[in-house]
Amino acid sequence: MVRRRGQRPLQRRLERAVRDPHGRGKRLISDDRLRDELALCRQYGIPHSQFLGVGDGTWTPRDREKALAYENYLRAVCPQCGTRESEWVDEQGDYQDAYVAISHKCFGCEEIAAKQAEIPEGRPGAGMKVLLLPASVHAAQQLLEELTTAAR
Repeated sequence: MVRRRGQRPLQRRLERAVRDPHGRGKRLISDDRLRDELALCRQYGIPHSQFLGVGDGTWTPRDREKALAYENYLRAVCPQCGTRESEWVDEQGDYQDAYVAISHKCFGCEEIAAKQAEIPEGRPGAGMKVLLLPASVHAAQQLLEELTTAAR
C-alpha cells in the first residue's frame, strides 16, 4: 500500500480520538445515533453525507475521516461484550465498575437449543441447522403441504 502524504498524522489523530473521550471523536463515543448511522453507511458502503441526503455519493474528506474514526472505534470495542477498555478504567487508570452482568433468558435461544439437542451426532447430523420460523408461517407451510398432498 502506498501511503499518501499526511496520511499518518490523520491516522494518529483518529486513533487518539477513539482513545480520548474528552478530545476529538468524543461525539462518536457518546452519540449512539451517529454510531448507528455510520454502521449503516459501513454496511451499504456509502458516505455519511449521502446517508444524510446532502451528498451526491462522492466521499468527501469529512466522510472519509468519519469512516476511519468509526473503524478505529470498532477496533477498540470488544467483539464479545461490546465494551471498550476506557469504560472500565478511570482517568488515573484504576478499575471502575462500569457495567453489571445480569442474566436474561431468551425463549428463542431456548427453542433453538432444544431442537439442536435432537440433531444426531456425526454424519447424520452434519450440515443440519436450526432456524426459527414464526408459528403462523410454519402453520401455513403445513397447510399448503396437506392441500398439495390431498390434491394428488
